[in-house]
Amino acid sequence: MATVAAPGDDLHDAVWSAVPEDAVPERLELRLAFLLAHVRAGETVLDVGCGAGEFSAALAHAGAHPIAVDVAGEALRRARERVAGLDARRWAAGEPLPLADTSADVVWAGEVIEHVADLAPWLSELRRVLRPGGTLLLTTPHHGPGTLLRLALSRRRFAEHFAPRSEHVRFFSPRTLGALLDDLGFDVAEIRAAGGPPGSRSTILARATRG
Repeated sequence: MATVAAPGDDLHDAVWSAVPEDAVPERLELRLAFLLAHVRAGETVLDVGCGAGEFSAALAHAGAHPIAVDVAGEALRRARERVAGLDARRWAAGEPLPLADTSADVVWAGEVIEHVADLAPWLSELRRVLRPGGTLLLTTPHHGPGTLLRLALSRRRFAEHFAPRSEHVRFFSPRTLGALLDDLGFDVAEIRAAGGPPGSRSTILARATRG
């Protein structure tokens, strides 16, 4: 499906052009295990911010039907190369998702929400394309008290983590992410910190349904 490029699209493509072809997504095994534990064969799964298609490939291998969307044409090119016949669509910034209402059984957004500046319309679009009772699966970096304390103890790490030019514009704890999902019409079924030792968890895993 062709879309008109938005002003930020060239920037997204430039960022992706600098990513090595053999780059591995962060915490890949943890996130894949969470995703595949909540998807059944035959389900239509929207892979939001699909990147180079690692998760779409795993979904297809598990018998699901992935639809991959990304803002970057370069990411979609890599995803199509990775997954033969992949339904890959560009989601231009500020535009509606290129899917019909209630057309997905599951929406997967792994390490995406922290990049989104305007969360209400973004989450509303994810909810729109989910069928009633469909599942939203999210992961995002964990910013609980332990994480923030460790950052606060190092000026250099704090400055790097919250740098104004960082790609991350949102920072979540399980509580704040759960409250956001609840406000936007999702019923939160599971939300927890995972990855790493207790007190030093790296990732939030969230599962919610369309209410």
